[in-house]
Amino acid sequence: MPYSPPPRTPSGPRRRSLLASAAGAALLAGCSAGPDSGDSGGSPSVSARARARAARDSAALLERYDAVLAAHPALTERLRPLRAEVSAHAQAFGGTTATKAPSPTASTASTASTAFPSAVPTAEKDALADLAAAERGLADRRAKALLDVPGELARLMASVAAAGAAHAYLLTEGAK
Repeated sequence: MPYSPPPRTPSGPRRRSLLASAAGAALLAGCSAGPDSGDSGGSPSVSARARARAARDSAALLERYDAVLAAHPALTERLRPLRAEVSAHAQAFGGTTATKAPSPTASTASTASTAFPSAVPTAEKDALADLAAAERGLADRRAKALLDVPGELARLMASVAAAGAAHAYLLTEGAK
């Protein structure tokens, strides 16, 4: 009876395993770091600046809500939940906000922002359309900006951008 050697089995990992591992590692590296993974995208200063800008943008939007509420007190019930979320967004980015909306008689001259016009349209429908446009524009800017920030901040910006898009929808579609 002739002796036949056992089938040859490689002692190390197979070629497919190595290729799959290398491809997976490349994907993970591509997701976690930019092309210049040094100090560009993930540096604390870039993150801090992006977070501060997001907080300022949310605070400016909150001021816009306050201006509309002061000019159109009849919209209070409709805008209160949206305003509360915008306030929470500002706080999530590290900003500080007022805890409640101003009274309808409060002056809005001091709350004018460079990000949004200070004049509130006299028609409620136009005021809502302006708020929707402000929400949509900010959501779009945040969606673009999240590509330049790392992990948790990118997830926060994506979530807040999605909320802003939902607010824009509610402001426009709720009137129909």
